[in-house]
Amino acid sequence: MLKAVQIRKSFGELCVLENFTHEFAEGKSTAVLGKSGCGKTTLLNILMGLQTPDSGEVVRDGKISAVFQENRLCENLTASANIRLVTGKRLSKAQIAEELAAVGLSGCENKPVRELSGGMKRRTSLLRALLAEYDILFADEPFKGLDADTKREVMRYFKEKTSGKTVVLVTHDNDECEALADDIIRL
Repeated sequence: MLKAVQIRKSFGELCVLENFTHEFAEGKSTAVLGKSGCGKTTLLNILMGLQTPDSGEVVRDGKISAVFQENRLCENLTASANIRLVTGKRLSKAQIAEELAAVGLSGCENKPVRELSGGMKRRTSLLRALLAEYDILFADEPFKGLDADTKREVMRYFKEKTSGKTVVLVTHDNDECEALADDIIRL
């Protein structure tokens, strides 16, 4: 369950969220769409419990996972080791290699993240979030920086991996909304 009730958030004189209320459909994907600076990331941070609203409340039940705008990877660890941070020993080396290959990262499992390109880091970050055990996934512009072909493949993978999960996807891309969202919130 994920529900926001009468959320209000301001930064000084700038009010970015005013009386925001929404019950996110369980097992469905909701896209939060809007222009840069309209409060999408702030809303996501409040829903995750990383920021406190000025007023209102969030009701959240279940394990969460997240893809942030920044990759937030451990640069000195390998791609596999970054994924192991959330999977522990639940997945074998071969399973992790298979998942990396599914997002176009074959052969990257033992490379330190600092040696990967920006797009490769983005896919590693996304994969880490998707392979965690979660009930609710928060994804803040998860496909940014990916070329068109890679983005299509990764979006297909994302949709497959999140099937039946509650997903809150922040984006400013209408194509992502159409491809991935069951519901759209426009801020």
